[in-house]
Amino acid sequence: MEDRRIAIPVSFTGSGKDYFGIWIVNLLLTIVTFGIYSAWAKVRRMHFFYRHTSLAGAGFDYHGEPFSILKGRTIAFLLLMVYQFSGGISPMLGVVSLLLLMAIFPWLMHRSLRFRLHNSSHRGLRFAFRGSLGEAYVVFLALPLAAAVSLGLLFPLWMRQFKVYQYGGSAFGRSDFECDAPVGAFYRIYLGAALALVAMLLVGGLLLGQEALNGISLQSRVSREAMAGAGLLLLFGFLVALLGVGPFVAAHVQNVVWNDLRLGPHRFECRVSGRRPAFIAITNLVGVIFTLGLYRPFAEVRLMKYRLACISMIPAGDLDSFLADSGGDLSAVGEESAEMFDFDIGL
Repeated sequence: MEDRRIAIPVSFTGSGKDYFGIWIVNLLLTIVTFGIYSAWAKVRRMHFFYRHTSLAGAGFDYHGEPFSILKGRTIAFLLLMVYQFSGGISPMLGVVSLLLLMAIFPWLMHRSLRFRLHNSSHRGLRFAFRGSLGEAYVVFLALPLAAAVSLGLLFPLWMRQFKVYQYGGSAFGRSDFECDAPVGAFYRIYLGAALALVAMLLVGGLLLGQEALNGISLQSRVSREAMAGAGLLLLFGFLVALLGVGPFVAAHVQNVVWNDLRLGPHRFECRVSGRRPAFIAITNLVGVIFTLGLYRPFAEVRLMKYRLACISMIPAGDLDSFLADSGGDLSAVGEESAEMFDFDIGL
């Protein structure tokens, strides 16, 4: 049995107060420039979250350029406009443009993943994405279509393949990540979420039906108002429960993926609670609503801090030697291939 005391936790030191200043300036400048500044806003945001995240005493960094991000967003915007206008001109033309977008989408996602990882680093060593373009077409085109045709039965398989492609196709210097998360775990997660949603719908429907019957039997104005109030209360309760399902699923998926993730001889451990992220998401939403959106940067930092605090690295040996072996002469290779990672779609 491995010694759990050697686990190295990921830490996040950013505060909501510090991020608020970045967020509010980003928001105002993005509005004033009609969205153009959003590329620079993303770089500032990534710098904040990367540079406040550390592992084994060393922080991460982000090297993406705003113009590359702006280029990617312009491409995405133009493609969307082509689809919108072609559909307005002719339904057939709209179908053709949709098929073209579907054909291009996996390539765009592949480029975006490569851009994100190429521009991420730890201890001066860059990450990379080595997943193939052919796999991207399976993950972002074939499997989504198969999931739709199967009426959702293949949806957990699609999500599993997406995570395995995203994480298992990554690399840190010369060392590749490995991820082979079990398919059964994804089916258990999404089946549990589906059953919970069905149960909530049934309970809500039964309670609303009972209130409706009471309203019919008691024709007074007071009873009708009480029925309407009870209906709104039930609807609110259902929406709150619904908001908790998404974070619950995300937490369990994060656990499954990270607990099966390896980097060379080293492995990772993740222990996200199923209930805690749901509580954070619901209370964050309440905070955002009651502050007219001003609580949003604090909400982002709060969730990020919790999720990262649940991740640890379990090293199998000396990290310094591993980093030296992973680095090699990659700096020259990185300079030569930098032009291959020249835009970020940011989807």
